[in-house]
Amino acid sequence: MDDWVDELSRGNVAQVKTVLATVVMALAVYQLVLMAVGYGKIRPSFLKPKAASFSHRAVGDALAAIAILVAFMCISYFEVGDGIEHAADGETARATIHVIAGFATLGVLAVKVIAVRWWKRADRFLPTIGLTLFTLLGITWVTSAGDYLWGPA
Repeated sequence: MDDWVDELSRGNVAQVKTVLATVVMALAVYQLVLMAVGYGKIRPSFLKPKAASFSHRAVGDALAAIAILVAFMCISYFEVGDGIEHAADGETARATIHVIAGFATLGVLAVKVIAVRWWKRADRFLPTIGLTLFTLLGITWVTSAGDYLWGPA
């Protein structure tokens, strides 16, 4: 599987993963703003709450697909054990936090999809689930793409 990921990214797995993870994080910030409008916390004149909520759902579908692709690339190419064991000196803690946050992100994403699509009684928990997902995405991004972009050379 790692050969397929390597071929798909033309040998630039870390770079492609960094770009896609950054797109996911940018969309996550956009999602946060959309739901702030959807819940009436922010009231711009050009965007109504219903339209913001609808956009949040559509963008969320795209965000989930890209996030799952990035997770697939991470797990199939870098593997969990290899990512932590082969981390550079002093990077083991960062790699471990990344792995834990990444798996937690996928778990919370699954809970959110279930709550939105099938478990309507969980609607009242959606803001908490969404903020937890945003926080975990941020931690995952900082410990991977953020470190890659701004980490020590």
